[in-house]
Order: sequence, then structure tokens, then C-alpha cells
Amino acid sequence: LVMVFYGSNGKSNLVSMENKVEHQAKNQITYDIHLPYDLGMLYKVRLGLQSLENSISQLSLCHLKMQNTSTLDTFSLTINKTLPLSLNGDRWIEFPVEWPLKEALSVVTYHLTVFSRNILSERNLVHMTACIYGTHGDTGDRSLLWSLQNVQQGEDNESFLVIVDGVELGELDKVVLLISSKTDCKLDIKKLHLKEALKEHPIYVFEVNEAFSVDANKPEIQREIPVSFVIREDKQKNDRHNNLHKEGSQARNLTEYTIKVYTGDKRGAGTDANVHIILFGNEDKSEVFQLSQSLEHQDPFERGKVDTFKIKTKNLGSLHSIEIGHDGKGFASGWFLEKVEITDASRNSVYCFNCNR
Repeated sequence: LVMVFYGSNGKSNLVSMENKVEHQAKNQITYDIHLPYDLGMLYKVRLGLQSLENSISQLSLCHLKMQNTSTLDTFSLTINKTLPLSLNGDRWIEFPVEWPLKEALSVVTYHLTVFSRNILSERNLVHMTACIYGTHGDTGDRSLLWSLQNVQQGEDNESFLVIVDGVELGELDKVVLLISSKTDCKLDIKKLHLKEALKEHPIYVFEVNEAFSVDANKPEIQREIPVSFVIREDKQKNDRHNNLHKEGSQARNLTEYTIKVYTGDKRGAGTDANVHIILFGNEDKSEVFQLSQSLEHQDPFERGKVDTFKIKTKNLGSLHSIEIGHDGKGFASGWFLEKVEITDASRNSVYCFNCNR
């Protein structure tokens, strides 16, 4: 049994369930897990079987309880599922981590349609997985050939549907394919269509258009495919291409900044006042942003805590200074600000503004 944890500061590697704690109750096992660094506020866990090559044994999971031993934050969930989900089935289940006063993500079913030329005839010899990435993390490597649905074959092409269950990914970004085979073969993949099962739109289209020469004696082929375009619901089909082009250019003109605010660890350091920020760059300055929706905490700017905010504004160039302050609202509103870190992913830059007062 292995687990992957996703938090506001990133995700863990595969964590193997090995460190059992002594004195177990019947049908209940407790593990100590040491993560290499603080993942921040956990929002998702993936749980699965590492290898099924030697056996077809199954594992029935009833209930899961997790506790952070330093903060004593506790999360529990009833699962009642058996892994793998069928004989050669998906080896993973995902669930959102729910915390009090914090809105959790939903579990959704994704429909991935693969358009190809010859995969169906080779499917018993080929191992193929896809990892789907979005703004809320990824699905991990999911097998594409264990349960094909809606198989359609024409003279020159074929398509089949793969169903992937997981915690919602937000806006989709890319798909990473991994292909290996027991024998030498060629796989011709045209494109992938990806959407939520319960929605007609948006449909994310990933153009592949590649014939993969798979060699049994060579390592697996890995291919990263960024989203080519998105089909959104439009009144006029003829406007679809124009709208996509317009959306893309508007989005390109805005820059997203990730702002991490560090409140000091001193008596009375926190504040309930309303905090605002303005960013100054060598090309422009931003409008005033209210920092109210922290990605980690319902109540931001508490003693010794870090709060992350995302803002979108025009491109400011290279940042040189910020203005940050508050409106003095609330009892004892004084605030000890340690520092502010701002990441501009478009320039691959991190700016640190120390305050310490």
C-alpha cells in the first residue's frame, strides 16, 4: 500500500506503508509517516497498490484516519472500496481532505477519449499510462488499457473511452503519456479529448499526431503533451475559433503573482484587520489588492503562520518594491509582519521583501 499527499506547498513522493506502530487492534493498522518537508495545508490524498505483477490479491479498505502529530489536526473518512477496482483495474483511489471551515474539492469522473490507428490490435502487448495535470495537481499514472469503453473502429482510425476518477484538477494543463511493450511495435496516436463526465464542455484537446516506435528492450517512452486548445460552449459554432483566440490573448496579457505573507512568531503578532498590497515594477504598478482569501487559512495573518494569495494583474516587469498595510480594524489590530515573498512564474522570479516590524 502506498500513498501520495498533496498540500498547498506541493506534493509528496510515493510514501510506502512500512513503519507500523506496535499493539494493533484487529483489522486496524497504524503507520507513522515522516514527510521530508512541510506540505502546507493538505487538500488531497491518493492511495493505491504499488505492484500487482506477482499476484491478483485484493485489499479492502474501510476507513482512514490521519493525524498531524504536531498540530493534532485530524481527518477521517469512510472509504469502503476494494483495490484494485477490478481484476486488472485501476490501482488508485483519490479523495479530498476536508478541514473545518475550509471548502474541500470534489471528486469527479473524467472521460478521456483516445483517437488512434492501431492501439486496439496491440493492446494486450502494450502498457500505456496517462498522468493528467491541472491547477490542483495531477492524477498520477493511470492505466489507459485496462477498461476500454465506447470502442469505435473505422477503416483508418479508432477511438476508445477511458474513465478516470479523481479529485477535481481545475483548469487542465497537460497530459504525460508513458508507453512500453513486451514486443517491438508501432503505436499511432492522433489526439486525446478530455472532459468531465457530467459536463458537455469544456473539452480539452491534446494533439499528439505521432507514431511511437516501441522497443521491447528499451526503457518506456515518455511524452509530455500540452493542451492544444479548449472547446467551450458557444452559441455560434463559427465563433468558436475566434473566441478561443480572444480568450488566449486576454489571458496572456495578465500575469499571475503568488504572494506569501509571513506573520511573525511574537506575542500579539497576528491581526484581524483588512490587509492590502500594491506591487511596483520597473514597467508599471498594480492596483490595490485586498488580501482576504488565503489558500491555507480561513482566518489569515495569525501568529507564526504563512498565508498564500494569488492575484492577476497587468505585467509589471521586474518588481522592486511593495506597499503593504492594513485598516486598523478590530481590537489590538497591530500586526508584526516578518516578510513577503512574491513569485512571478512567467519570469521564473522570486522576490523577497523583508519587514521584521
